[in-house]
Amino acid sequence: MSSDDGGICSRLTGSGLYLVITAPNVPHVELARAAVKRGVSVIQLREKQLPDPELLELARALRNVTEGTRTRFIINDRPDIAAAVHADGVHVGKQDADAAVAREIVGPNAMVGLSVNTVADAIAVEADVDYFGVGPVFPTDTKQDADDPVGTGRITDISRAVPGVPIVAIGGLEPGNVAAVMAAGAKFAAVVSAVCFADDPGAAIDTLQNALAPNAERSGRG
Repeated sequence: MSSDDGGICSRLTGSGLYLVITAPNVPHVELARAAVKRGVSVIQLREKQLPDPELLELARALRNVTEGTRTRFIINDRPDIAAAVHADGVHVGKQDADAAVAREIVGPNAMVGLSVNTVADAIAVEADVDYFGVGPVFPTDTKQDADDPVGTGRITDISRAVPGVPIVAIGGLEPGNVAAVMAAGAKFAAVVSAVCFADDPGAAIDTLQNALAPNAERSGRG
């Protein structure tokens, strides 16, 4: 687990690239290894269509890759799977598990991230979560049911309203715009297709890491 104080898990600390692994062009484990090797700050496993036994097996495999490194491992939507594999946390959406329920399942030493779109939503739950996912910042084809783009201004508004909770920006991010979301107040830039669907995911990670520097703190190996 990633707890800095030995008690309730601290907010998601640092900054950098947050890789959401969804149906990648290469095997999940291969991509996770490449990400850890390159110091990606966070890996999130998001595979909503997998049957539970396959999802659990895959989550365990990625936990093995990230265990003992400083790359944190997050499970999307499923606090039960996160708890079962001792992931560093779980990320839930507005329509998924309640953040408080997720906290009960994963325990006090794991992170709970929550997707929000407005300042009001963020203020209402700031005490219950360790980070916010804000987006889509830009148009994206990754999630067909995504809300309208919120733009970088929304990141600034939320970061100012709840400065104690780090923001993970997501939605349409690629090398040409990741620096902009960091400048707007995000601590992490979350990418999906820019890496998962790239012909060379490792090279794509390198390009994104370079675009984020010097705004990011790479995790590296533990």
